[in-house]
Amino acid sequence: MVIPGPEQFINNPEYRVLVVAPSGRDAELTCKLLVDAGIVCVACSSVESACAQLSTPTGAVIIAEEALNPERVQRLAEIMERQPSWSDFPLILLTIPGVVSVSSVQRSQLRRPLGNVLLLERPIRPETLISTLMNALRARQRQFQLRDEMVQNLQAEQALRQSEKLAVAGRLAASITHEINNPLEAVTNLLYLIETCEELNTAKEYARLASEELKRVAEITAHTLNFHRQPIHPVMIEMPALIDSVLTLYRQKLKSSGISVERKYEHAPQILGMSGELRQLFANLVGNAADAMKQGGVLRIRVKSSSTASGGMPGVRVTVADSGCGIDPKNLRKIFEPFFSTKGNMGTGLGLWVSSSIVQKHDGRIQVKSCNKEGRCGTVFSVFLPINQAKPELLANAATEQIA
Repeated sequence: MVIPGPEQFINNPEYRVLVVAPSGRDAELTCKLLVDAGIVCVACSSVESACAQLSTPTGAVIIAEEALNPERVQRLAEIMERQPSWSDFPLILLTIPGVVSVSSVQRSQLRRPLGNVLLLERPIRPETLISTLMNALRARQRQFQLRDEMVQNLQAEQALRQSEKLAVAGRLAASITHEINNPLEAVTNLLYLIETCEELNTAKEYARLASEELKRVAEITAHTLNFHRQPIHPVMIEMPALIDSVLTLYRQKLKSSGISVERKYEHAPQILGMSGELRQLFANLVGNAADAMKQGGVLRIRVKSSSTASGGMPGVRVTVADSGCGIDPKNLRKIFEPFFSTKGNMGTGLGLWVSSSIVQKHDGRIQVKSCNKEGRCGTVFSVFLPINQAKPELLANAATEQIA
């Protein structure tokens, strides 16, 4: 009589066991033993058949050693190498009995690439096989738990990034409201003057001014739509134009805070990236700079062609420098951590964390220098983005897993 396995494994297809024993009655007897223990099992006619099923949830594989040859071991080894980081798939190998010999050593070397292999020498007692399998399934259960935790963490991070994007949209909304309100007020006044004006030439001049103000509103609206219109695939981006679109949305906030903007755009190549995310990145940096200069100051933005110091990878470097209050040295090393903020209750602590993740997704680098000493205050963020080295699989979040 075989004792049933733990309740979480009984009739659970996620912990099914593939049995590969093409000769004799090993497959038949092993499957009967597992079914009696309440374990879902599938008899496979070959290693190739088992490999084809490893893309769906599987607890373990039991393989008779004689089913292996160098080609099949290589096929299995390639699948094991493609496992996701949380997985260490268990293989239970039913070995050929006998003493140590040249042949047994050769078989040992043959199976070495397979990774997590548990050896059981035949003939095997049923209790030994079930006990070994249960230990393998418990280890697999911990791996599945780790997988689920990683998925939950990823979902939580995505939710945080989305909340920060909404927060950026909220901060921009106030600035955009002022940006649009000013020209609309001017248009309203000009229309009144046109209605009351008796001179045709003067009325035409008023109409021309009103048209220019409406063009300004249209420009602001277009930049706002560009900010939130995220393309599905990476596109080639002119970095100066992208920076200008961000500055347009912050123009009124910068003006009302007494902040002057100095641009220096040198010749720089296009880069491959997600335009919406890069706008969010630089909106965070410009917004932080404005918050640091509440009493006025200078915002200096520079775009130039550059390369990495180590590998010489070509790209574009953007520096955003402010003359604000600076960052305390003890806080500088923590500013890219989630939920850390130097703004107290006014900040979410997510802006620079999200900005850092956007840069990493584009295979770039972000650095910061700051000083908060009197007479030398200010902060400089330097962002390097490679020309076309952004990983498409990262940008599209299209990572695939070979073993579920």
